Amino acid sequence: STHERARRRRRRRIRTRTISSILTRTLRRGFRAVTGFDVPAFTTAASKRWFESSSGASTVGPFASAFEGAATETTGGMACKGDHEYEYDVVVIGGGSGGLAAAKEAAKLGAKTVCLDFVKPSPAGTTWGLGGTCVNVGCIPKKLMHQAGILGEQFSDAREYGWKLESTGHDWEKMVEQVQNHIGSLNFGYRTALREANVTYLNAYGSLKDAHTVVATKKNGTEQVITADKIVIAVGGRPSYPDAPGAKEYCITSDDVFSLPKAPGKTLCVGASYISLETAGFLTALGFETSVAIRSIPLRGFDQEVAEKIVSYMSTHGTKFLRDSQPIKFEKEENGKIKVTFENTMFGNTFVESFDTVVCAVGRDAVTEGLNLAAAGVEFNAKNGKIPCVNEQSNVENIYAIGDVLDTRQELTPVAIKAGVRLMRRIYGNGKDTMNYDLVPTTVFTPLEYGTIGMSEELAVETYGAENIECYISYFKPLEWAVNHEEHNGVAVRSDNACFAKLITNLADDERVVGFHYLGPNAGEITQGYAVAMKMGAKKSDFNETVGIHPTVSEEFTLMEITKRSGVDPSKKGC
Repeated sequence: STHERARRRRRRRIRTRTISSILTRTLRRGFRAVTGFDVPAFTTAASKRWFESSSGASTVGPFASAFEGAATETTGGMACKGDHEYEYDVVVIGGGSGGLAAAKEAAKLGAKTVCLDFVKPSPAGTTWGLGGTCVNVGCIPKKLMHQAGILGEQFSDAREYGWKLESTGHDWEKMVEQVQNHIGSLNFGYRTALREANVTYLNAYGSLKDAHTVVATKKNGTEQVITADKIVIAVGGRPSYPDAPGAKEYCITSDDVFSLPKAPGKTLCVGASYISLETAGFLTALGFETSVAIRSIPLRGFDQEVAEKIVSYMSTHGTKFLRDSQPIKFEKEENGKIKVTFENTMFGNTFVESFDTVVCAVGRDAVTEGLNLAAAGVEFNAKNGKIPCVNEQSNVENIYAIGDVLDTRQELTPVAIKAGVRLMRRIYGNGKDTMNYDLVPTTVFTPLEYGTIGMSEELAVETYGAENIECYISYFKPLEWAVNHEEHNGVAVRSDNACFAKLITNLADDERVVGFHYLGPNAGEITQGYAVAMKMGAKKSDFNETVGIHPTVSEEFTLMEITKRSGVDPSKKGC
């Protein structure tokens, strides 16, 4: 009826005004927190004029422009800590995890600090906000999408535990929206944190003019010359592409996959890196037909026994692996699909297959090409662009590097953060601690997660000799999986002895544990605690003396007795 339609219109207007009011209050609080200025409600032309005149903003993206103007003036009147003639004590080039940590720590210790960050779009056009790879296109979105895959797999467990569940499939667009919303909140938080730490922030691309001068180029092309007593390079890395026609034109990388507006469909992951396997794992779990092209070995640098178990588990649970295969050409078909021509690396024959999406994960390159390192005399590895350093100090006394840009160091967020903080404490505080890059724990978030500390079996044998190495191994099935007997396409969803544990000890050093490897659920949470023990020099006898928590999978490491050389079957047959 006419009356009912009018009532619905009134309800819509009320909802619209309510949402508008909430958004306005949120924006005003955010603006006040970041800039220190209050803002009148955005309800009148006068308010709009005040906003534009106060921030120098245009009507397109005024809030972002206001942030930019406010954030660049943070330490303008602050005096330098050091006795020198430069504008700043330190300039940090790069706003990733390491760069932000270093900049905030320097400012906390009284150094006048400026931080530069600028993201050049990927070949596919993707860009992102402050925070670097981990937050925007790495660890954070990767683990969230990995969790989405795990939740889907757990429907099977829930049904066997008595829950009456049905699934109509996965909503890719909803997941991406939620993930990107979370990332956006982190970007906002980082800018706020810089201001609160009294760090000047410039959204500009930094390059060296000399050992004390940085040229900051903004998006509009304008340049700002900055001088500093010390320079910290924390630019990180970006994904590389296969050397094959059509790779950059038709493929994407980890820079793009976490913000894809539409579901990827049938997908090819190129490479056997942890990024490739992690991506293939969550895409398979989300229901997409997924293949992985492996040229040689999976997870190079990791323990190969564990790496092959990961590939075997993923293959059994739906991911297709194209072993000894590498793409040599990518072509766009009329239907929008990507035709990939592969070459077998063993025999040289070729074959063709088409995909909706191709994700390249064949390695990463340091983002140093445009830094003009030579102008400051900084030496770097011509093969990968990385900078060799001793205690994060380059060959130029006042120029340092941290994070993924360091040569022969781990590309891990916590490593970059700790190195950056310790570096600033040594320079501006009374710190003595250097970064210890040994026994760094890490986890590969494949469907069956892999946690590791220290040496692979291959490296241990190479380092100490096969005769001095003992490998304790065990297979097991988590208790939480025990009641699930469901099968998918004839394969047990939760198979017996799918999980694996390995301790590598040095017999010549009273069986000190030199390698820890765990394959199973919650690998990061389990591995972290053992990293402390190994840092303290734990021996196999210390593991033996520890009482396990029952029933847990971590308890397995306190019970291990079977060695590889014994030939005894390490499989479990009960609790």
